[in-house]
Amino acid sequence: MSQPGGHFTAVKHHGLITISIMAATMMQALDTTIANVALPYMQGTFSVAQDQVTWVLTSYIVAAAIATPLTGWLATSFGTKRVFVLSIVGFTIASALCGIAGSIYQIVFYRLVQGICGAALVPLAQSVLLEINPPAHQGRAMAIWGVGVMLGPILGPTLGGWLTEHYSWRYVFYINVPIGILATFGLALFLHESRQNRRSFDFFGFAMLSLGIGALQMMLDRGELKDWFGSTEILVELGLAIAGFWIFLVHAATAKNSFINLRIFKDWNFSAGQILMFLIAMVLYASTALLPTLLQELYNYPVETAGWLMTPRGIGTMGSMMIVGRLTTRYDARLLMLVGFAIGAYGFWLPTGWTLEMGWWPIAWAGIAQGVGMGLIFVPLSLSSFGTLAPQLRNEGTAIYSLVRNIGGSIGISIAEAYLANSIQANHQTLATHVSPFNSALRMPDIAAIWNLHTASGLGALNAEVTRQATMIAYLDAFMMMTVLTVCAVPLLMLLRRIDPRRGRGGPAAAE
Repeated sequence: MSQPGGHFTAVKHHGLITISIMAATMMQALDTTIANVALPYMQGTFSVAQDQVTWVLTSYIVAAAIATPLTGWLATSFGTKRVFVLSIVGFTIASALCGIAGSIYQIVFYRLVQGICGAALVPLAQSVLLEINPPAHQGRAMAIWGVGVMLGPILGPTLGGWLTEHYSWRYVFYINVPIGILATFGLALFLHESRQNRRSFDFFGFAMLSLGIGALQMMLDRGELKDWFGSTEILVELGLAIAGFWIFLVHAATAKNSFINLRIFKDWNFSAGQILMFLIAMVLYASTALLPTLLQELYNYPVETAGWLMTPRGIGTMGSMMIVGRLTTRYDARLLMLVGFAIGAYGFWLPTGWTLEMGWWPIAWAGIAQGVGMGLIFVPLSLSSFGTLAPQLRNEGTAIYSLVRNIGGSIGISIAEAYLANSIQANHQTLATHVSPFNSALRMPDIAAIWNLHTASGLGALNAEVTRQATMIAYLDAFMMMTVLTVCAVPLLMLLRRIDPRRGRGGPAAAE
């Protein structure tokens, strides 16, 4: 059982451990988006400007991104169980402190702590599930884990909007407390400690990697607010990101005890899996960020209703993951992913035909198709990425996997929002060229009564409609871009080698 991908540890209370792991995973995944809809209420409570309250999100994202690569070294040096339990305890306490925060400075600091403690939860959850399940059952395990990871960001705005509307924005954080307590006791009582292998800490490597990741996340999070490369702040952050990553790579390639063992990238399936995960995360997170604003701003759905319209995607994801978890033992993972990409591309193509006068069903149907497609990709990709990886590299591998997913998501959101803003401007200019007294459509009696070019109110109403149409076209173009990106990812499946799901081994990659 020492073969890469074939190693596992039989445990008692397997079900209770799995439930505890999923509670921790869901708790952390929800917090990536659950606070978004509560920001305006926090802004009112603390009486601060919009750019100040956004630090509630930025502090969490940056802290989690910097701390994620640290997970592998901590788990290897001090034990998976110890790091896992302490991370849940810290995350739970920080959540409670966020709920009772009395100022913007307090909640930003507590969110920083929350991000640091929560960074280890998702990668360690994946690592433990791979460890305690034999290869034939790892597909189901990754399906269960994937449900938490994928559903969390989707259901976060729905749950956050409901709690904020019916209770208070503080309950967005309080909800973590009972979940965290249950997860802590479950893992503390039933999970066995892993073997420890103390090794010295590469402070310089960690500092350079943290500089690169932190600067990149700051640039992506604040780019739209600061007008991207027209801002000195964004240019400085770009320079720091490039310098940090470059110095880290040179250091990692030459140092005897690098912070991240670059040997992990010799595994072909693992390296190819990171490329595919990066692209999938770009599309997934971008669509998750754009859809709520589309529903609220153009279709005028209330926040809570818009959140509920996101749930069909979660249902599709959960259903397909439960099915594909069983299919991974029978079919080639690459074939399952190919079907997933086809359905996912179809789901992202459907919104390109939406109109401003349609009902809710096309939105729900597209969400189901997107969810089914992403679910069919996510589980086989996890199995392919870790199927040939040596067990001693698994903690580092899951940390890198989570980091790549988060960075890909951040880049996808930034690209989508920048594309949307620029497209709205371009579309507005194009449509405005048709607005003139010589346009026969504008001289029709019914139209002229509403959009009178000779009155200020008429011009204002016409400009509002032009802006609305330009914005809708921009959203349709953004979904077309996601469709193309999904299709372009398909040839990358050829980079993956076939994995035998019953033995957890592939071809030549297993010998690395």
